[in-house]
Amino acid sequence: MAQVLNPAARNALVRQNELQVLENRLRRQQYQQQQQQFRAQDREVAPQRPDVQQMQPTCQLRRSGSRFISTCR
Repeated sequence: MAQVLNPAARNALVRQNELQVLENRLRRQQYQQQQQQFRAQDREVAPQRPDVQQMQPTCQLRRSGSRFISTCR
């Protein structure tokens, strides 16, 4: 069943909806700004790569005729 609104009530409802749209838009902008700030902070305090010891290759000397050949893994 449709409800008939008088012009004053209709205008109030339209204004209330417009206000809700504006509030939602403001909240969305604030959220996006906050996320940008968080991303900027994350970039500033990006963890440094830890120093990792490099493994030395395992080399073996083999004799081949009158020469030595080095084989590394």
